[in-house]
Amino acid sequence: MTEAKDERRPAGELEAAVMAVLWAADLPLTAAQVQLDLDSGLARTTVTTILTRLHEKGVVQRERQGRGFAYHPAQDAQGLTARRMHTELDRDSDRETVLARFVAQLGPDDERVLRQLLEADEA
Repeated sequence: MTEAKDERRPAGELEAAVMAVLWAADLPLTAAQVQLDLDSGLARTTVTTILTRLHEKGVVQRERQGRGFAYHPAQDAQGLTARRMHTELDRDSDRETVLARFVAQLGPDDERVLRQLLEADEA
């Protein structure tokens, strides 16, 4: 077994690296283009698998380009983070308690920002 196989990276880390490449790009990228930009030694088939999984999750969109696809982010990094927060919130049936504990753990600066956002939403 090669050393590269022994040092497998978690899927989340690979997905994050692929997303960083897509967010930095001005245009949709093919799997081969993402592979080149990653400069990580990953096989193109691995990059294609990651992109396909991200597409299935709704994180990236794709358009036909030649015989394959070109991919682009469905939203910016902050939008994806907000989506993940909603996903986590949806996993618990007691939303009120989850939100209360989340707010209780906010630092003063984050609490101030949240208050401003809520007040602006009410206006």
